[in-house]
Amino acid sequence: MTKLTASSLFSAALLGLTLCGPAQAMDLTELTDAERAQFRAEVRSYLMENPQVIMEAVNQLQAKEAEAQVQADFNLVSDNKDAIFNDGYSYVGGNPEGDITIVEFMDYRCGYCKKAFTEVEKLVNGDGNIRFIVKEFPILGEQSMLASRFAIATKIVAGDEGYKSIHDALMSFNSDITPTSLSRLAESFDLDAQAIAEKMDSPEVTEEIAKTRALAQTLAISGTPTFVMQDELLRGYLPYDQMKSILKEKRG
Repeated sequence: MTKLTASSLFSAALLGLTLCGPAQAMDLTELTDAERAQFRAEVRSYLMENPQVIMEAVNQLQAKEAEAQVQADFNLVSDNKDAIFNDGYSYVGGNPEGDITIVEFMDYRCGYCKKAFTEVEKLVNGDGNIRFIVKEFPILGEQSMLASRFAIATKIVAGDEGYKSIHDALMSFNSDITPTSLSRLAESFDLDAQAIAEKMDSPEVTEEIAKTRALAQTLAISGTPTFVMQDELLRGYLPYDQMKSILKEKRG
């Protein structure tokens, strides 16, 4: 349950009284001290006798807040759709001509990103009509940043095919991420490890990460994984069945 302040609980309680009692015009600012004290006593007495009213009001308040958040997220996606779906640098996989686009903000050190990886792959590959975009969003420390720089540098040096190989390998990688381990990883795919290493600290790589961070801040994204599915912002890990259900709803 969302943590509510005392002020929020009092507001919810008044909302509950309004819902359960007859509508009457009342200007609390015009009450005398004695009338205000009596009003407070009546409120307290009513709530003590009907405590369920508080929970009913709290639930309604939370539902309204959740609805407002969903609408705010829809607006954020709509206002930033070009940066989300057509930034010109993020990896685009799946079916580039697909009827639905899914975007994932991810971190290679994120346990839930790793958990989601196989399920997202299953969804994208099994559907065949999903355009899938990866946003490199390293937020979990130095190793996360090192991995993202390596993946982006690979994309620049070896193209999308090389990036996809490294991306998939890093999502399954459970050891420490170091320059040595990354070099060995590149060599295992017959990639030019030295060229990739030299590109990792380039302005091009730095700029891509900075732009994605700025976009995430605009979208109020603070954790990974976060998904954008067509027009909706989905925060946090979602199991395969839930993602498939949402996908079905999007297609009508």
